Amino acid sequence: METQGNSSSYKTPQLKYSNDGDNSADLAWDLGQCHVRSNGYEVDSGLGFCGWILVMASILFTVITFPISVWMCIKIIKEYERAIIFRLGRILKGGAKGPGLFFVLPCTDSFIKVDMRTISFDIPPQEILTKDSVTINVDGVVYYRVQNATLAVANVTNADSATRLLAQTTLRNVLGTKSLSEILSDREEIARSMQVTLDEATDDWGIKVERVEIKDVKLPVQLQRAMAAEAEAAREARAKVIAAEGEMNASRALKEASMVIAESPAALQLRYLQTLTTIAAEKNSTIVFPLPINILQGLLERINKRRDGDSVGKTKTRQAATSIESDIHKIWDEAVELKCQDH
Repeated sequence: METQGNSSSYKTPQLKYSNDGDNSADLAWDLGQCHVRSNGYEVDSGLGFCGWILVMASILFTVITFPISVWMCIKIIKEYERAIIFRLGRILKGGAKGPGLFFVLPCTDSFIKVDMRTISFDIPPQEILTKDSVTINVDGVVYYRVQNATLAVANVTNADSATRLLAQTTLRNVLGTKSLSEILSDREEIARSMQVTLDEATDDWGIKVERVEIKDVKLPVQLQRAMAAEAEAAREARAKVIAAEGEMNASRALKEASMVIAESPAALQLRYLQTLTTIAAEKNSTIVFPLPINILQGLLERINKRRDGDSVGKTKTRQAATSIESDIHKIWDEAVELKCQDH
């Protein structure tokens, strides 16, 4: 667009952006036009005749009011800050100024300070419906910094607010395409995908997204209970399998041990004594010790023989008593017969 005025013409600023990846400033200055190129950001600006008159008047005013005006012209910015100077509303050549001292003209120049440090902010909890139809609440944190102060001022109204809103939208969009198991297990991959998406979207704003992290994933209470029951059942199943494998291995070991002990009967006695020593070391008041059957075999045979002898003696005694009783009956009968004969 061209504007005629005071027998001179000038073009309004045309902002162009081309991502050439070069952080250096390519500057060309002419009295008629100012071409500012910084990180691919090009401003085609001309102050025009009226503009130069105002600039010269500002310089004259500064000289006349010197040294009082010097306090209005000299500005200081910190190491982590940069200043974007606007002269009559247009970005001054050279791009961002700083750190340290820089000079501005009163009345015609204004500047905006941009913080170049890394800024972090929390993404508010977002209620998200996952790919497998599970509702969860997810929050995160984003770390970013201003890479190009000129773009951060000229291309977006509020870079910080825009980045925050874009981070919330990106979180919902990315997690909406994932299932619950993927969200719980692939947090690093999701954070990396969000970081790349945000970095590409904020490149035109001069913003560099350095890191994105998923902080917390909140599940519904009912889903937590169901997952806990499922995990407990899986643990119990694994425990039963492990116990069964242990019993099988123990039975095999006992089989091999019994085969070794069978070859030497004295080994079993030594094993009994070792078990007794182990039990006695625990300071138990009652000790149950298994006594081998072969030790009692001889004693049991003697007892059986003694029982057999006792039974034979009892039989003989009963027979003698019976014979004596029969003899007594015979004598009594003879005595009765003799008494009857006498009468």
